Amino acid sequence: MKIEVLDIKGKKIKDIDLKESIWGIKPHQQAIFDAIITQRANSRQGTHKVKNRSEVSGGGRKPWKQKGTGRARQGSIRSPQWKGGGVVFGPNTETNYKKHVNKKIRNLALRSVLSYKNEKQTIKIIEDFNLEKPSTKEIVNVFANLKVDNKILVVTELKNNNLEKSINNIQKVSTLQSNNINPFDLLNAQNILITLSAVKAIEEALS
Repeated sequence: MKIEVLDIKGKKIKDIDLKESIWGIKPHQQAIFDAIITQRANSRQGTHKVKNRSEVSGGGRKPWKQKGTGRARQGSIRSPQWKGGGVVFGPNTETNYKKHVNKKIRNLALRSVLSYKNEKQTIKIIEDFNLEKPSTKEIVNVFANLKVDNKILVVTELKNNNLEKSINNIQKVSTLQSNNINPFDLLNAQNILITLSAVKAIEEALS
């Protein structure tokens, strides 16, 4: 499978061969679903909490006597049916949201998403982002040359400080290193720019 490599001016430099087993498979929807559900679940902090009837203030004695008032019997104003009472079965810090998928499923999910995006022609291979200094204006011009806009994900092999600082001021644009790519961020991006070195790193990791 061949794909063209572009420079930051949008001009074609050469064609390279991509591995069919990574960029050209039939997407496995269940693997993608499982990987994204796991990723989203594991990103939850789990710090939310409500107070039960033993933790709210007030109460201690019966609001009124058991019989003879004509009203329903009540044992404490901390009961769940009272305003300001405790919450029944509410969230607490003991809830564990962690999920797990094995390495093969995650690998298949990544290859499926990359193949899907490649089929939709939303992936562009860039030789490199050679920025001498951080410049938002320059990176905006690069995106214009490459004819990409809206949600853009830039994937590099190594951390590129000049690139990251240039992108920080642009909405809906993010950057990832090749060893941190994941199905959710790939699917969420409308345009994916991958450096040539990152392509080789991805193929080596997923082969």
